[in-house]
Amino acid sequence: MRRAPRLCSLAALSLFGATPPAWAQSSVQIYGLLDVSAGQFQSAGGPKVKRLDSGNYSTSHIGFRGTEDLGGGLRAGFTLETFLRVDTGAAGRADVDTFWARNANVNLSGAFGNVRLGRMGPPMWVSTLQFNAFGDSFGFSPSVRQYYNLPAGTPVVGDSGWNNAIGYSTPTLGGLTATVMVAAGEGAATSRGKNLGANATYRSGGLGLTAAWQDVKSQGTLGRPIAAFAGFQNQTAYQVGGTYDFKVVRVFLQYGRISTDANLDVDTTNLNLSAAIPIGKGSLLAAYGTSEVDVQGPTPERTSKIMTVGYDYALSKRTNVYAIYLSDKFTGLANGTTYAIGMRHRF
Repeated sequence: MRRAPRLCSLAALSLFGATPPAWAQSSVQIYGLLDVSAGQFQSAGGPKVKRLDSGNYSTSHIGFRGTEDLGGGLRAGFTLETFLRVDTGAAGRADVDTFWARNANVNLSGAFGNVRLGRMGPPMWVSTLQFNAFGDSFGFSPSVRQYYNLPAGTPVVGDSGWNNAIGYSTPTLGGLTATVMVAAGEGAATSRGKNLGANATYRSGGLGLTAAWQDVKSQGTLGRPIAAFAGFQNQTAYQVGGTYDFKVVRVFLQYGRISTDANLDVDTTNLNLSAAIPIGKGSLLAAYGTSEVDVQGPTPERTSKIMTVGYDYALSKRTNVYAIYLSDKFTGLANGTTYAIGMRHRF
């Protein structure tokens, strides 16, 4: 019954020989990923905890994505994504997360590229997850842990998502794409100003290269708060990465530096090497990362060393199971050992 007025209008236009207007084509997609694992989880210096856990390989989430064809090659769209914890059914990565904490933005795209406004992942986060064998794994990837999720040490301030952001991505030109982003601090108590970020990525055949940079003055929902650094002013970070697919093995290399300007300056240097070896319907994964933390003054340099090995087996295009072993070492702390089996399902 709701469609009757539109149908009547179209019939009237047809009766009098008029051409009906062209209606914009639009679509909305519901999608997500659920990841849950069981085993022993232990960070360096922390207790051994045997538990069922969510989001260690890939953070569990549900999303809604829509596009509308505006004509002339111009398209409008939106993305809304929420984290969830499969083990308890709770929303968010943690209780402090807002509901749409993964992504909440609108976009306009065309031959000029893509412009987004809202909450989204910064360029350095995108480069980090794309150029290591364990992808966006907060629980198992040495690279992601040492940049974003290290309980000890000095990962980046700002989290893997920025609020109040405007981002622009170029179209792909000869295998090269670039993104720039700015996020307003908006006078928050946890802000010293705006965040800036940029990356460039080149892909050709089995080769991939990236370079990323950011200057952060506003903290994120999770990750290291600015209160962790007395007299915090800002933090700059850069990263370069590369990957090559030799068919029998794909290798990844990342190098980066994080410099924090505070009463006591902190410089952190990260080096990460990983590989994925296709075996049967799955991949053998291995990664090793070091993160050297140098605090201004008499404090001795501290080092994080994380090694992860695992096997990821595809049951189908949407479902895979995996087994993981992780060794976590940090100067002055007892070693941590994690082993887990888990399952990921995409829809």
